[in-house]
Amino acid sequence: MRLPDKIETKRLVIYPLQDSHTQDIYNNFNEEINTFITPAPPKKLSDTEEFVSGAIKKNREGKDFHVVFFIRTGEFIGGGSLAHIDTSTPEFGVWVKKSAHGNKYGREAMTALKLWADQSIEYKYLKYPVAIQNIASRKIPESLGGVIEDKYKRPRALGGEIDGVEYRIYPK
Repeated sequence: MRLPDKIETKRLVIYPLQDSHTQDIYNNFNEEINTFITPAPPKKLSDTEEFVSGAIKKNREGKDFHVVFFIRTGEFIGGGSLAHIDTSTPEFGVWVKKSAHGNKYGREAMTALKLWADQSIEYKYLKYPVAIQNIASRKIPESLGGVIEDKYKRPRALGGEIDGVEYRIYPK
């Protein structure tokens, strides 16, 4: 499967992850936005380089679709993925830099990825795991018709546990 070179929305341009995005991710994926996310923020640039390299490889192999998104002026906003696109139950992930919170950019980006999935892959449902208390992020799968099908506890890389729910979003 060939991933698109870009996906455009009303306000965003979404690109498959590339090496050139490493510094933006390193600068913005930090403890401040990591409250409800399982992976730990990188301690050094080489941690981000390793993640980006692995994600690009998974994109090339057709296993995942890791993306970054920018507003049309060129400002970096965040990243996300539709992981396991080679299975019947791919999984969403998204994060938005702190200064861009509250603008519904994550929702716009994930809506675009859902549309791409509907047109490009066959799936039973899309998973959207999210911390129960992360109300802003929970609005994303809800806006896509997602329904809660599971609950979980997951260790958080920065300590403690995440009480989460898994939304399932079915094809149109």
